[in-house]
Amino acid sequence: MSRLTLESFLKERKDQLETKLPEYVVALDAPSILKESMLYSLQAGGKRLRPMLLFATVEGFGGDYQQSIPVASAIEMIHTYSLIHDDLPAMDNDDFRRGKLTNHKVFGDATAILAGDALLTYAFEVIVTMNNSEVEPSQKLRLIAELAKASGPEGMVGGQVADMEGENKSLTLPELEFIHHHKTGDLLSFAIIAGAILTKANDNDVESLRAFARYLGLAFQIKDDILDIEGSQETLGKPVGSDITNEKSTYPKLLGLEGAKRKLDDHILTAKEYLYKVKMKHEKLEMLADYIMYRDR
Repeated sequence: MSRLTLESFLKERKDQLETKLPEYVVALDAPSILKESMLYSLQAGGKRLRPMLLFATVEGFGGDYQQSIPVASAIEMIHTYSLIHDDLPAMDNDDFRRGKLTNHKVFGDATAILAGDALLTYAFEVIVTMNNSEVEPSQKLRLIAELAKASGPEGMVGGQVADMEGENKSLTLPELEFIHHHKTGDLLSFAIIAGAILTKANDNDVESLRAFARYLGLAFQIKDDILDIEGSQETLGKPVGSDITNEKSTYPKLLGLEGAKRKLDDHILTAKEYLYKVKMKHEKLEMLADYIMYRDR
């Protein structure tokens, strides 16, 4: 897939997702201020990388990505909830996200917390009620179990707690990888595994994709750490240097900037080795791996 084709893939899929996402919230019988707060962050843009990985996996197994839009929407709801909460004064205390004021700066702490809670819980309803006759109840149950683990105490939430506990400490590489595998990598991994579940991939392919996703998730976080040093606020849509300000352990801090870049290369190569073991069309996932490596935001 050429760069132009990848850009076309990302734009087309992203446009369709962003058309559908607000429809879920608009249809809710809920207080208008809650819906407004949910939509504010849900429509703030972003890379939509996790849904793109889901779509690429579904298409790699010969499926129709449009049938997976409800699951992609659920993933974005949970990802968005985590960002709303992560920006709160009790967490990272950030004023800007994706070039806009953070949710609590616009709606206040209480509404922001509740908007995040609403997005988290609604995500599971979206999966359960998805209207697709080809998705069996057993597949929905498996999706819910995987998503709950990826976003809960053994996944993203646990990773966030470990991240907070690691502030102002010198972490080892395994400790840092634990944090990022769970804080960032687990939800990213779910997107890929969900694509395999929806297309009824065999167990061997699922486990190879799980390993692919693990290394890809670590690579994503390493790149984030590098961009926090080399990126610009205009491109990233948020202040750079926050990791240094918050005295967080990062890959550049632990390995040096060049060492972090070498680790990024290694993880992308290892991820691709696992990807090539899967009986599917690899092209889109391979190009998304390169996109993660070379992105500037």
